[in-house]
Amino acid sequence: MRSMLDEPRAFRIQPARLSVRFTPRAVLAVVAMIVVGTVVGVWTLSTGRAGIPASEVIEALLGGGSDRNRMIVVDWRLPRLLLAVLLGGALGVSGAVFQSLSRNPLGSPDIIGFTTGAATGALFVILVRSGSGTDVAVGAVIGGFVSAVLVYALAYRRGLATYRLVLVGVALSAMFVSVNEWLILQAELDDAAMAHVWQLGNLNSLGWTEVHIVSITLAVLVPAAIWLNRPMQMMEMGDDTARSLGIPVERMRIGLILVGIGLVAVATAIAGPIAFVALAAPQLAHRLTRTPGLSVGPAAAMGAVLLVVSDAAAQRFTETQMPVGVITVSIGGIYLVWLLFSEKRRST
Repeated sequence: MRSMLDEPRAFRIQPARLSVRFTPRAVLAVVAMIVVGTVVGVWTLSTGRAGIPASEVIEALLGGGSDRNRMIVVDWRLPRLLLAVLLGGALGVSGAVFQSLSRNPLGSPDIIGFTTGAATGALFVILVRSGSGTDVAVGAVIGGFVSAVLVYALAYRRGLATYRLVLVGVALSAMFVSVNEWLILQAELDDAAMAHVWQLGNLNSLGWTEVHIVSITLAVLVPAAIWLNRPMQMMEMGDDTARSLGIPVERMRIGLILVGIGLVAVATAIAGPIAFVALAAPQLAHRLTRTPGLSVGPAAAMGAVLLVVSDAAAQRFTETQMPVGVITVSIGGIYLVWLLFSEKRRST
């Protein structure tokens, strides 16, 4: 990654203590992602078994049109689309945070165990405690934070070595996967089938209640991520360099971990562990914007686009609505192959 000091044509917006830097290329890339997401979103709202012309979709969104159209568009389809945007953005930001902290494109929460730990907490509530939806959400949050504490404690040796963070995270992720499989094997058949579907990541049957929960949570966590974005990029240059620039490294690192875990935990609590969005979104956004370091804004936009497109494919390109996680896993596999080939070309 290039030095922050060599960033070309960077503009800064700095109200109070919040500093946001951007380049014209980054702005254009984010606008393009928003356009793609909007087009796919409108298409999703207008298609399906009950097809509605795009003009009538817009009319329903503005409060007009027939009662039938408003029910289909506003009550049924719009909450799912908004959740794809919000949860995709949350996963993109979380992936950017952990890839930046680990200085590794594979250091996303679904690789280093945080997503799996959140899933363990939720599955324990579902299969052992037979808890309600609120209980499942609390279990996912607790599981995510427990996994973060374990990874941080085991990886910390007179500081947090980035390679150790990834290795410990991968090992703990494998352990959490084993625990999850054991929980499913011990459950009743119906509960095990429900848990298996939940593990794939699913936006089916979610509505405005979940939109409100996610919106309130992101209203707290996303501004914190934006506020920490500048120190995060400085820390990518190395702890010693960041300290010389006045960054309290360990304090900022703990703050970033808390924000990243909160984001991935709320996504897992609402929709289950949606794989590979947090892994792919930050790196794809970084290659589009060519910013000196990973940035939470483009990562959020790319995460939202990936999940909106994946959910559209899950809804419209199969006879029955598939869990969106099935599509994101397929996209993630393609991304990993591309990443390996690109890294191989770069090293030769």
